[in-house]
Amino acid sequence: MWASYKKGFKAWLQLEKSLSDNSVEAYLRDLDKLTQFLEMKQWVMPPGQLELSHLQEFIRWVAEIGMTATSQARILSGLRSFYKYCQIEQVSQNDPTLLLDSPKLKRALPDVLSFEEIEQVIGAIDRSKAEGERNKAILETMYSCGLRVSEVVGLKISCLYLDMGFIRVIGKGDKERLVPIGSNAIKQLRLYLGTIRNHYPPVKGNEDIVFLNRRGGQLSRVMIFLLIKDLAKKAGINKSISPHTFRHSFATHLVEGGADLRAVQEMLGHESITTTEIYTHLDREYLRSTLHQFHPAFRK
Repeated sequence: MWASYKKGFKAWLQLEKSLSDNSVEAYLRDLDKLTQFLEMKQWVMPPGQLELSHLQEFIRWVAEIGMTATSQARILSGLRSFYKYCQIEQVSQNDPTLLLDSPKLKRALPDVLSFEEIEQVIGAIDRSKAEGERNKAILETMYSCGLRVSEVVGLKISCLYLDMGFIRVIGKGDKERLVPIGSNAIKQLRLYLGTIRNHYPPVKGNEDIVFLNRRGGQLSRVMIFLLIKDLAKKAGINKSISPHTFRHSFATHLVEGGADLRAVQEMLGHESITTTEIYTHLDREYLRSTLHQFHPAFRK
């Protein structure tokens, strides 16, 4: 019964919302959980017949099977989008998600590297190997521009405007933004492109990709994750580190330095300022720790 609704919802997400394939699949997986729940309860009804009480029971079930508050919130967000589609297409006259309470989320503050720690991680790269120069270019670019890991592996040569000090980044939902790039990253990118990249003939379809593996193919996100984990270990840094740590550190250092939150939002490619506001919390933690360290009234 629900197959046609899912098909229509998928087309709406792709055409009207311009979401990436990964985002569309995530929405559909979450909708699959709802239909799985309905089958388990033997509730044979179309979207227009579901009521608030049905969805409340579904959310309780999702919590009972061990899904985190973050996952529950994501599922709820997907349901709201689905019912928005249902109303536009007149599949349902009512939106039972309107009064559905969101799970209380704890905004976890991610680990952040200091500038010195960033330099230690980059300094742990073995530059005697050809991939060392590539890896240094990757990390310099990630930190300089605050890129998502998907954005760095998909970075294109045609999107580099190094003479002007900018790169064009294709982010979530294929949204583009221009991001300034620092002199260290520019220098390392030019070194890599001029002396290493030209010795790796790209496989078909990867001619414009900046960072290639030994076989001339595009790097995977997992490869970047493993690289950063390994370098952090070599640098002796005992923090929970991932590629996203470089992005968090980029934003945190900007905010701590007094950057305008709107400018940080623009550079990170956040659609909503509320997503960027996590860095105001990080900034307050930084201020608090500074006071504890340097202000006599805060010392025990």
